[in-house]
Amino acid sequence: MTSSTARFIDIHVLHPIPFSNLNRDDANAVKTVQYGGTLRTRVSSQCWKRAAREDFQTHIGQAALRTRRIGERVASELQERGWEAGLALRAGGHLAAGSSIKFELAKNKDKEIVPNKVLTNAMVYVPETAVGELADLAEEFRLLLEAAKDIKKPADKSVLPKDRIEAILRSRNGVINLFGRMLAEVDEAGVDGAVQVAHALTTHTTDVEVDYFSAVDDITAVWKDSAGSGHMGHAEYSAGTFYRFATVDLRDLAANIGDEPDALRELTAAFLSAFIESVPHAKKNSTAPHTLPSLIHLSVRADRPVSYAAAFEKPVRATETSGFAEPSADHLSAYAQAANAMLGNTRILTSGFLSISAKDLPGLGIRYGSLDELLETALATALSPAPSGARA
Repeated sequence: MTSSTARFIDIHVLHPIPFSNLNRDDANAVKTVQYGGTLRTRVSSQCWKRAAREDFQTHIGQAALRTRRIGERVASELQERGWEAGLALRAGGHLAAGSSIKFELAKNKDKEIVPNKVLTNAMVYVPETAVGELADLAEEFRLLLEAAKDIKKPADKSVLPKDRIEAILRSRNGVINLFGRMLAEVDEAGVDGAVQVAHALTTHTTDVEVDYFSAVDDITAVWKDSAGSGHMGHAEYSAGTFYRFATVDLRDLAANIGDEPDALRELTAAFLSAFIESVPHAKKNSTAPHTLPSLIHLSVRADRPVSYAAAFEKPVRATETSGFAEPSADHLSAYAQAANAMLGNTRILTSGFLSISAKDLPGLGIRYGSLDELLETALATALSPAPSGARA
């Protein structure tokens, strides 16, 4: 990264979400948290990060694959190249079994082990292009694979070169450089993520609503020969204005990608856009919660990330005319102003906001007229070289 005084870009979003369940727990219930002594609706960082990652991949035209079934995926690729199904599956099994990652064999519905259907104990996380590279490796060693034995138990050894397989498992793209990768089983495959994402929580107290529903049997409805519905059930939902926070560590991202200023800008811009605009997909067909944020605030900092979640430790109260979005914006602005005065405003290189409301919010910096303008100013400041003699 070119020497710069900027270190972090903080993203603060207020996002009103209508009746929905964006993120369920193991009992299909709305996720919640007690904060400030009251119940809030919560969406986990993993959930919103996945939604942002899917949008991010679209923005940059790259994709990454996280799976335990990498062998089966490569076998499918080999079949598309004309390999016979059994040999393709054997190749996939030897590729999946050929690294330092321990594995087990998949079982069929009768609980019987399926030879060559290898499940790695850790999920590999690789660029989508790694599938083709592993398939190319199998092509290179096809004669050896034709003569090889099937992988039938975890003690079986692959006939393929371990170093070649692991070199592919270490490969990266923009997705992995930004979000990071945990793969301790393969030396030097780990990548420290350059983004940190908080759990989203409502700025105010919320209640969980139980929605009872029934489905009509069309034949019964026409014939009228019996009473009752074809199916009944219930599901949990909630609604509210969420505070969402993330930060991009520009120094860590630059270290991951090397001296590529254009890539640094592209990845940062794509993540900012993806995080701001993304919405998790859970129950989207029955709730369509495709709202826009009511407020977006970006801050380029030279010191450390600063979340403003504490602005909502005391829950926001709505009035008959305001709802929650407007007073949440007031709370955010007031807290930001106080927090930055306490730390010293010189640590902020630029800050600005975009809002649905026309109300002035002095704690959030300059008001911008469009998302493009806000992003462009933040990126230009964050990625500009430090003045001569300034400390990076």
